[in-house]
Amino acid sequence: MPKKGKLLVVDDNQNIVSAVKMLTEDYFERVITLSSPKSLISTIQSESPDVLLLDMNFHAGINTGNEGLFWLNEVGNKFPKLKVLLFTAYADVDLAVRAMKDGAYDFVVKPWNNEKLIETLLNAYNAATTKSKPQKNNAAVTQNAMFWGNSPEMQRIRNIIERVAPTDANILITGENGTGKEVLAREIHSLSSRCNKEMISADMGAIPDTLFESELFGHKKGAFTDAHADRIGKMEAANNSSLFMDEIANMPLHLQAKLLVALQNRTITRLGTNNAIPIDIRLITATNRDILSMSEKGEFRQDLLYRINTIHINIPPLRNRKDDIMPLAEIFLKRLSEKYDKPNVSISTAAEGKMLSYNWDGNIRELQHTMEKAVIMCEDNVINPEHLGLFHSVKPTAESNATLEEIERNAIMEAMNSYDGNITIVAQKLGVTRQTLYNKIKRYGL
Repeated sequence: MPKKGKLLVVDDNQNIVSAVKMLTEDYFERVITLSSPKSLISTIQSESPDVLLLDMNFHAGINTGNEGLFWLNEVGNKFPKLKVLLFTAYADVDLAVRAMKDGAYDFVVKPWNNEKLIETLLNAYNAATTKSKPQKNNAAVTQNAMFWGNSPEMQRIRNIIERVAPTDANILITGENGTGKEVLAREIHSLSSRCNKEMISADMGAIPDTLFESELFGHKKGAFTDAHADRIGKMEAANNSSLFMDEIANMPLHLQAKLLVALQNRTITRLGTNNAIPIDIRLITATNRDILSMSEKGEFRQDLLYRINTIHINIPPLRNRKDDIMPLAEIFLKRLSEKYDKPNVSISTAAEGKMLSYNWDGNIRELQHTMEKAVIMCEDNVINPEHLGLFHSVKPTAESNATLEEIERNAIMEAMNSYDGNITIVAQKLGVTRQTLYNKIKRYGL
């Protein structure tokens, strides 16, 4: 096997440095070692390694991993293309997750398995030297394709997803309405070992309390009025697959307890029976609310949060990803031009400027609906600002020329922001049912 590239190893234990050097010299053209990170930055500048194997602790008696995380961030800021593997004797899942969120390629636990270590290092080298194909925004994009864009935050998320998707770790996705939480969930499922089975979805905010157990656990014929036949629930349907629970933070506390029991026992019992049915699911949850703050206030069970929050991914809003607005718009433009049989539609410079300066409170979902409206309304195959229907932070009043739909949309948006997206409270304040509110949220792309 031909030797490849350069490896830099940083560890204060000379025995470990010598052992790793002997092991890896058969695979790398050059193996550089340091016993301290003090000269790490200058060494990277002079040697240009392809892979860095970095210890997490350099002082006796200190095993917090903070030193490794500090140097990981230093290297990431100065050399973003360098693949960093963290080396630690303390197998801490939380630390591993934090390190990957901060940009680590992988996490190696001491004592290591030789074959596994070599495999991980070579994978990192291949990732560092393989040029990714540029993304073609005009390529055929499926309805549920994940668009990663070019923002540093989304690339960090992509790196985490590629590492954790093949595992069975439970994943919590947070982010504002319309940021693409379900699309990301489907991407995770497609990259997992369970991708040969369909991902099952459940909108937890839309399930009435009285139907919760039937929807999640299933029921036996005759278990309650109108139970005319046996029915399997979402959790049983997701056996050996992934279960996506959207709006998880909107679940009442007493129902959270029932979900927790099922997740802990890895069994469900259909209504009307006493038979426990084993389930093997990969759980992916999502919410637009601050679920961590809710847990601290006692509004969401901490034990359930620990269960669903092995990996936490927060998707940034579109206003923080300005560079992704136009590529996303082009994807929607191509798809919608085909749908409405209006080929060769383009976006004018003036319309592009308005889109880039707009806040996009509804995020990607709002952008998609805006492009659909624009494709339908445009003339001569050119989208101009007036076809977008964007109103910059203008709150409609009774004296304005706003339509009834615009007034309703803004009222819902204000209520959602005022009550942290709590659907139950928002529906009460607006004087509508929860289901009506959900329908309007989807209608207006909020």
